[in-house]
Amino acid sequence: MSETEPGWDRHHDYVKGPVVMRRSQVPLSTTDQRLLDSRGPTDWLHADPWRVLRIQAEFVEGFGALAELGPAVSVFGSARTRPDSALYATGEAIGRALVDAGYAVITGGGPGTMEAANKGALEAGGTSVGLGIELPFEQGLNDYVDMGVNFRYFFARKTMFVKYARGFVVLPGGFGTLDELFEAITLVQTNKVTSFPIVLFGSDYWGGLLAWLTGSAVAAGTINERDLGLLSVTDDVTEAVRTIVESDLALAPPERPTERPE
Repeated sequence: MSETEPGWDRHHDYVKGPVVMRRSQVPLSTTDQRLLDSRGPTDWLHADPWRVLRIQAEFVEGFGALAELGPAVSVFGSARTRPDSALYATGEAIGRALVDAGYAVITGGGPGTMEAANKGALEAGGTSVGLGIELPFEQGLNDYVDMGVNFRYFFARKTMFVKYARGFVVLPGGFGTLDELFEAITLVQTNKVTSFPIVLFGSDYWGGLLAWLTGSAVAAGTINERDLGLLSVTDDVTEAVRTIVESDLALAPPERPTERPE
């Protein structure tokens, strides 16, 4: 992104891992962009082989911060959701309801729906987690995160969303939300992770996508119809949380029988 593109603002904090940059120190590209760009010079092959240690460090930091978090649910949604919107209020309600059900709430730590879910969780007395990412147009963690981890690399961050979640609640969102959604579906469908619920909140918003999956993808034989059963759709906060809880209980190990005294 160039400085002339919408969203670029050198007057805001630019978070790069544990480092905060401002003004002239704000870089013109992200760490992920430089890692994935195959068109530039190859100097990094010789001068920056230590990059793998930085990637390793991100996993270590994430694992260390979240290992003792306890039961948690990842909530996804648009960063563009306005605080005065009905969707923002829904995000708050979901955050509160998840805490009331005994879960911590994990979001991407940004504004919009993420902020709403963090706010609901925090105000309900629960643990509000934000997993931030280095981006030129979304700066810093929202004020309602009380445990935050900032990442340079998307793939390290996305691992944390899955590893420490008992389920996903996906509110209306854009490309980032869709990315997390389809990665989760793929991981569950291929048994890369223990099956866990994926709840789509907002039938009007997600209806078109589901209709396309059924009418185009299933019809063409590129996906199996039964895999659509991995998704639950609802417009009710209570039902969304109940879906998570019921799946969690179904996957819980059976209690050991109490031994009878001799």
